[in-house]
Amino acid sequence: MRLEPRSNVPVHLAVLAPAGAVVLALALTAIPLLWADVPVAQAYALIFEGALGSRFALTETLARATPLIFTGLAAAVAFRARLWNIGGEGQLYIGALAAVAVGSGAIAAPPMVMIPMILVLGALAGALLMLIPTLLKLRLGVDEVVTTLLLNFVVLLFVSMMIEGPMKDPMGMGWPQTAPMIDEATLPKLIDRTRVHTGLILALVAAVVVWVLVNRTTWGFEMRAVGASPAAARFAGMPVARVMVRVGLISGALAGLAGVGEVAGLKGYLTLDLSPGFGYSGIVVAMLAQLNALAVVVSALFVAVVFVGADFMSRSIGVSNYLANLIVATSLLTMLAASLATRYRLRLR
Repeated sequence: MRLEPRSNVPVHLAVLAPAGAVVLALALTAIPLLWADVPVAQAYALIFEGALGSRFALTETLARATPLIFTGLAAAVAFRARLWNIGGEGQLYIGALAAVAVGSGAIAAPPMVMIPMILVLGALAGALLMLIPTLLKLRLGVDEVVTTLLLNFVVLLFVSMMIEGPMKDPMGMGWPQTAPMIDEATLPKLIDRTRVHTGLILALVAAVVVWVLVNRTTWGFEMRAVGASPAAARFAGMPVARVMVRVGLISGALAGLAGVGEVAGLKGYLTLDLSPGFGYSGIVVAMLAQLNALAVVVSALFVAVVFVGADFMSRSIGVSNYLANLIVATSLLTMLAASLATRYRLRLR
């Protein structure tokens, strides 16, 4: 008995495997709920009601999914080339800081100038931050998992210093936050009286652009080749170092855009609790999507549904909203198993 790689994956298997993984994850998560005498059907029904059952619930889910799409894309792009970017959280915060530095009144300009400016600056800040561990990996062989992870804490300390010092809002009533974004630097709302902003459109456009880049361009071919085998790509004459730098810049820029969206479209100012872990959740989103840029959108919506719905469920029946973490983590494990089942088949002899 042995595992044999499939020459091609049937379409029905590629579609049904992820759906089956989610169903299996929900079934496995039901076990500790039953053990705790929690009504499983009611708990799951409340999760979906809290995330999709009303106009307010749906818009909150879309607002939560927006940064997850960006950070999911950031991880998917990097992981495709085997550049293990664990620093999405830090890149998100540095992108937000760059946006606030300009968008809180340092420059006066109309929205058609201010909004592109803060988007470019936020993306550039995230890209430059990711450039550091990429170059350390290429020049000195330093493990990027360590450097990107540790840079998260360095950036958070730097942001804390800035919002407690030179960028602190003088009208903030003592609460550590930056000055608010001016109206000209605020992303317009997509739906009135909700938190859904045009960052969602930008995230969807980014997903399409990344998919085209990875699957339909020479850059994408080089990225996939380097991810499959750097030695073979180098032997074929591909500029491996240049490809890795390019991937690092794109990945960091996408995570930086997540931070811009949160300060310019949602919160309006920067605080240390801007992100509840979007950078780390983006890794899960990318893995659930099997590094497919278009599937990242679906994956981000699923994760957003689980987290938003779990908050509502917790308030309704008193079950801890940490159930969301359990569902997402179990979904990741079952998705990895489903991915194995689609790529390989079992030969009895």
